[in-house]
Amino acid sequence: MNDFRKDFPLFKSIDEKNSDLNDSLIYFDTAATAQRPFCVLEAMNSFYAQNNANPLRGIYDLSERATKIYEDARSTVANFINAKEAREIIFTRNSSESLNLVAYTYGMQNVQAGDEIVVSIMEHHSNILPWQFVCQQKGAVLKFMYVDGKTGTIPETEFEKITPKTKIVAVTQVSNVLGTENPIKKIASLAHKNGAVIVVDGAQSAPHIKVDVQALDADFFALSSHKLCGPMGIGALYGKLELLENMPPFLRGGEMIEYVTQTGATWAEVPHKFEAGTVSAGDAAGFAVAVEYIQSIGLDNITKHDSLLACQLVEGLKNIPHVSIVGNQDGNKRCGIVTFTVDGVHPHDIATLLSDENIAIRAGHHCAQPLGEYLKIPATARASLYFYNTEEEIDIFLKKVAKLREWSGYKD
Repeated sequence: MNDFRKDFPLFKSIDEKNSDLNDSLIYFDTAATAQRPFCVLEAMNSFYAQNNANPLRGIYDLSERATKIYEDARSTVANFINAKEAREIIFTRNSSESLNLVAYTYGMQNVQAGDEIVVSIMEHHSNILPWQFVCQQKGAVLKFMYVDGKTGTIPETEFEKITPKTKIVAVTQVSNVLGTENPIKKIASLAHKNGAVIVVDGAQSAPHIKVDVQALDADFFALSSHKLCGPMGIGALYGKLELLENMPPFLRGGEMIEYVTQTGATWAEVPHKFEAGTVSAGDAAGFAVAVEYIQSIGLDNITKHDSLLACQLVEGLKNIPHVSIVGNQDGNKRCGIVTFTVDGVHPHDIATLLSDENIAIRAGHHCAQPLGEYLKIPATARASLYFYNTEEEIDIFLKKVAKLREWSGYKD
């Protein structure tokens, strides 16, 4: 059994057989959201029980404690992805809001008619829709870099779509469907060579691989707390300071101003310029502790464990008749995400049948419909793994998948 499972209320309850509701549950849906350890829940409870005040506004001790917790969380996230300084971290609700923030501010300010924005076909809708909007509003052109369906990677010839007309390149570091990692540093170099900025969706990469935004030379990088064992409802946007300082606010209201008159206003310094209203300080406290918990395990150890389980899962699925793995056939190149189909069994039925066996996976288009359309696979089943999953769970999962066609009425 995995030693980390005792750190999580859900798994501790399952392993000690203290729960009727989730008895023997196998949770293979971390790509959608990770589970939360006790330490994260305790940090959030501690904030509201002992330090609850509105950060950044009060000059009394309680508010100053709340402010310190909030700003320390910013520093923790900055350190986690190796930002130059904490001011380059903006707290948002999630990766989707982070990407929208860049689109509505930098995008709307810097993209003009005839310009081009380049994205990959494997993007989550959150990294397509904002750029569709910018192009529609500004008369720009949205171009897609396509993937090799067998390897799940972008061929280098597709990078030629980044030209001097390109103003923004928006690309995921790790696909939430294919699990493959894109060469962000190389793409960033091509973008910068052509005078463009690169916006990286790190929602799936930050929980699984070590991220260094300076080494990647990313201009913007989005991540979500809830995929990192932190609370839902908070995420972060990294942006190079010189870019953030020249961008207009995303939302307007309390705390993001320096001075307001009847006819106008001046804005607070970065990052507060982008954090209008009362901030989610309790969630920030939980986010920081989640990051510290992940760091205590070590991203290298997480990557190694993810690969071990993914290889076991991929090799097992290959040996089951009528099962097809979508994308790369090497588990080491899947970042713990394995998508598959079963001949004659709709992915929604796969998920339902496995749910009846107390196995939780995701099925559908995974908010990546353009990718499914391109691959001519409109829906898939997805098993996504993390450091708290076990080899024993993989074995059980494979035995159940092998019975899916039989349960669906087929006699192979």
